Amino acid sequence: MAKQEGHKFEGASMTQEGMLYNGFTCQPVIDKCAGCERVRPFEGQDYCYSYPLPASKWSLGRCNFATHTKVETKTSAKVNPLKASKRASKGK
Repeated sequence: MAKQEGHKFEGASMTQEGMLYNGFTCQPVIDKCAGCERVRPFEGQDYCYSYPLPASKWSLGRCNFATHTKVETKTSAKVNPLKASKRASKGK
């Protein structure tokens, strides 16, 4: 998992449920989070500093906080068939 510095979990503490940070109980990241810039280490485990339950973010598909995956967009230009036929007849 990513071991990056910069954002520390200041004031965080470990409980039996997970890491307690800013009033939220955070769970460790899952394999799909590997490579994300939002993953930070805390006491030997990696946690996401943007969302406390990383597994639930991935349950419906891609995590919207993920910085290591790219969204594929399918864009196709809409062509007016009337204008296309006129262009074709003019030789453009």
